[in-house]
Parts: sequence; C-alpha cells; structure tokens
Amino acid sequence: MRMLWFMLALLLPALAHAEDRVVNVYNWTDYIDPYAVARFERETGIKVRYDVYDSLETLEGKLLAGRSGYDVVVPTSEPTFSRLVRAGALMPLHRGRLPNAAGLDPALMHQVETSDPGNAHGAIYLWGTIGLGVNTARLQTLAPAAPLDSWDLLFKPEWARKLKPCGITMMDSAIDVIPTVLHYLGRNPDSTDAADLAAVEKTLLAIRPFIRDFASAGALEAMATGESCLAFTYSGDAIQAAARAAEAGKGGNLRYVAPKEGAQVWFDMLAIPSDAPHANEAHEFINFILAPEVMAGITNQVRYPNAIPTAAPYVLPEIAADPGVYPSAEARGGFFTIKAVPADAVRQRARMWARFKAGRG
Repeated sequence: MRMLWFMLALLLPALAHAEDRVVNVYNWTDYIDPYAVARFERETGIKVRYDVYDSLETLEGKLLAGRSGYDVVVPTSEPTFSRLVRAGALMPLHRGRLPNAAGLDPALMHQVETSDPGNAHGAIYLWGTIGLGVNTARLQTLAPAAPLDSWDLLFKPEWARKLKPCGITMMDSAIDVIPTVLHYLGRNPDSTDAADLAAVEKTLLAIRPFIRDFASAGALEAMATGESCLAFTYSGDAIQAAARAAEAGKGGNLRYVAPKEGAQVWFDMLAIPSDAPHANEAHEFINFILAPEVMAGITNQVRYPNAIPTAAPYVLPEIAADPGVYPSAEARGGFFTIKAVPADAVRQRARMWARFKAGRG
C-alpha cells in the first residue's frame, strides 16, 4: 500500500502538468482557419482556449493592464505592437523553439524591424491594407459617376450623401482611420500637429450625417448581407464578404479597393505577453501556425496574405491571383505605414474620435 501511494505521489505532478497543457489565444475576429486550431490540438494534445477582439484599443488596454491570462496575441505592428514592445509587455521569442520562423520573408520582416528592433518579439502572422469595400452595382445605381477607385468616394460629402441610402459603415478605430485621413489630406499620417488633427475632424464631421454605423469586425457581415454598400475596412474583410455573398447567391458585385491616393499597409504579429502563463505552449502554437501548409490554409480561409514564401504552392490559385489579396508591385508603391504617436497625441485623437462618433464638432 505504501508503495502504491508512493507511485501515485510521483505520478500526480505529471498528471497535473498534462492537464495544464493549454494555450490561451487572443486574436482578431474571423482571423484563423478553424481546421488549423483543431489540427494543433489533435497533434500536440494542447487545448486551445480562443478569444477574439475587434479593435487594437481593446487588445492594448488588456495587455498594458497586465495579467491578461493570454499566451499568444496578435497585435498590429504599428502602433500597438511597437508600444507593447517598448512597455515591456511582450517577451522575447526563443527562436530555437520556432524553427518554422526561418521561413518568414526577410524583406517583410525587415519592414517591421522599426517596430521591433532585431525582430526580437514577434513573427508576422498576416498582413494587408486598409481601404474600401464597395458594392459596385449599388453604388453605380445611386451615383453612376462616383470615383470607385478613390477615397473621395467616402470623404467627399457630395458622394457620401448620395450613397447614404444603401448604407455606409465606418471602421470603429481611431488608430486606423485618422492616419488614413491625414494621408488623404496630404499631411503626415503620424502628425501630432493640432491644425492637422482639426483638418481630419472637419473632414470626418462633414460625412458624419451619412454614416449608418461604426464597426470593425461587423463590417464584414454588413457587407456580406447587403446592409452596407460602402465600408472603410480591412482588405481581407471586404474580400471575405465578397466570397460569402457569392456563396449565398447574392451576386458578385462586392470588391475591395485600395484607393489610388494610397492605402495603409499593416502587419499583424504573433507575440507572447511577458506574463504569459503557458509560454512553452505559446511557442509550440506559433511554430505550428508558421508551417507553410498551415499558413496557406489560413490565407485560403481569411483572404489575407501571409509572410511565408514557401506557402505559395498551397494557396488557392484564385486567391493567389487576386490583387486585393496579393497587390501588384505598382500598387504597393503607393502604400504607406504608420508609427506610434506620443501618449498626449493618442488622448487628443481619442477625444476627437469621440466627438466625431457623437456628431459634435
């Protein structure tokens, strides 16, 4: 009997550890291939607890508060990821535990080094641009002469007024919208100048009466169901909406536009919070996700490009050929990136954004 209790005493810690094989993931809404999660659980025995958010503000607030309980997060390189790196909220990745990270495109990883010197804290998950989701048929019915390839379609009141009846959805994120408006106005997208911010507010307030709703993740559903004919949104969300609408037999009139004046390009990063309770499992999850065939499956599911060149043979041909997913070199020449702005500028932008949403100048 004593021997039995002795053996149980030896086994209990191992059993407890086996039960503790979990990884808590916090990612954007509609931003993973469910099959990848199921396959990871099956092959590793690690349980995935998966939560979602729909704005960078939500993610950043939880991580800066500490003790979020998450093991893997997916912040955008600028401004959120870079701020989290500087705040010490993310741990350096152990590259020896991430052999699949060697397959990341060096040129793309170099682009995010300004956010993360030495690429110490993150690996690119997916990337894309911010532009317009448009229902071309409905827009041309209401405004035949509308400039479908320009930010004027949204930011010029004369066009927004005409499109109001079919629904305009605005992304609910000051972090994403304000730099785009600054760029559209010919200003520095990272500007902290009060006059520049006032110009942005004037531009947005002029179209506020014509905006039906504010949404980030919800923009995809609004476009797919026909509730909106114009949305300020992420590239992959517009492309996913078009695919869903086509599957539902609602026509092939939805498309994504990276406006000719230039679109913001972003990179979402796989990262581990500094106080992650399951850092080992987090590394296993990230390494699994970075496998070429897994990343290709995610691209096929969510319509965003990945940063693993060897994943290309596994990407569906119609997605690989879609310029909304993989832009041409000419289109990429007009893209711009942003940097984090100081805390006081963040507060000023947040106050302006609240006034805009409320329709108060």
